[in-house]
Amino acid sequence: MPAKSRFTRLDAFTKTVEDARIRTTSGGIVTIASLLIVFYLAWGEWADYRRVVVHPELVVDKGRGEKMEIHLNISFPRIPCELLTLDVMDVSGEQQTGVKHGISKVQLAPVKEGGMPLDVTSLNLHGDEEASHLSPDYCGNCYGAPAPQEASKSGCCNTCEEVREAYASVSWAFGRGEGVEQCEREHYSEKLDSQRGQGCRIEGGFRVNKVVGNFHIAPGRSFSNGQMHVHDLNNYLDVPDDEPPHTFTHHIHHLRFGPQMPEDVARRLGSRNMPWTNHHINPLDKTEQTTDDPGFNYMYFVKVVSTSYLPLGWQAKGSLPSLTNQNSELDDILPVGSHGRGQDGSLETHQYSVTSHKRSLAGGNDSKEGHKERLHAMGGIPGVFFSYDISPMKVINKEERPKTFAGFLTGVCAVIGGTLTVAAAIDRGLYEGASRIKKMHTR
Repeated sequence: MPAKSRFTRLDAFTKTVEDARIRTTSGGIVTIASLLIVFYLAWGEWADYRRVVVHPELVVDKGRGEKMEIHLNISFPRIPCELLTLDVMDVSGEQQTGVKHGISKVQLAPVKEGGMPLDVTSLNLHGDEEASHLSPDYCGNCYGAPAPQEASKSGCCNTCEEVREAYASVSWAFGRGEGVEQCEREHYSEKLDSQRGQGCRIEGGFRVNKVVGNFHIAPGRSFSNGQMHVHDLNNYLDVPDDEPPHTFTHHIHHLRFGPQMPEDVARRLGSRNMPWTNHHINPLDKTEQTTDDPGFNYMYFVKVVSTSYLPLGWQAKGSLPSLTNQNSELDDILPVGSHGRGQDGSLETHQYSVTSHKRSLAGGNDSKEGHKERLHAMGGIPGVFFSYDISPMKVINKEERPKTFAGFLTGVCAVIGGTLTVAAAIDRGLYEGASRIKKMHTR
């Protein structure tokens, strides 16, 4: 038997001769409609294949010895910049007092004058001349306190700032510097008076150990008194009777832990009905608190969760923990603000949840808010305190395509086959119906 005949028996697609085929108007309409449906559904399959979704995954955070950046922008409209101090401390015992590196203090006009920025540079109330105009043999008195280690001249206090540091090292209050020759020479008290009524905006970033800790913004220079962390409140509380008191009314423009996530990425993390914004990741943004009590304390308890964003096509050269540890070795080299951003578009940041509490240092209860049973302890330091805890879990958001190319081809074939099958059934029904109607009319 010829080879062609053997294959003929296997033909699953039998044909009809051209003379046996019948073409109808309804068949042409169904064909055009089915082709349009095929093209529409095939385009939907292509769009679904090209769509990028963010797949979240929850894993245990195995990073060790990491650093974390904190970026803030907070306005204090009723307290001048000279009286504000930023301190950081954590459970490892590391303390950063009077943080200045990476932080700028912006002078704000008084509230009654609009509160607009006056000066974007960091303040220097102690003069730029230091002691250059003095005799080379001059050695300023430290007034009973030991000279600071970083003094311009060993064993001496030649500037008002050095005297303040010397006082802080032995936990002495400094005040306005009356009777201190260096401060009177630099007109420290006069410059301090010139800022009365002004506000301040603290902005910038700093780097901390990725362990449980806190940072706070409080009045006066900080120092340790035994096992206690205290602040010199003399200048904060010393306000003339005819002027409004200093208070910690504040507006948190933004507060984030790590680099800012792009808005388009943040929207992908949500659903179509409820797209996310950076406010979902940084819930303290645009928070405002007001008070007329100078002795008032605000506390924010923050739970920080490590979050990774891996773009489409990202390929790890190692596991995530090993990459994180390699980045931690560069923390002391990279400038603040560059941490967490990969050259491949990946992002290592943090999101957080927060609860807040506020109280008057005078104690009492919350009867004004309808809670007489809620009592507050007396004492403490006025200011704004942020206590952060690190979650042991980590969220990895990885961009993926929901469908492979093979899945796309399978979907297209299913669309074509299904549409043509349904179209054939509809065409057959229309043809049979039309034939029966004709037979009924011919009888």
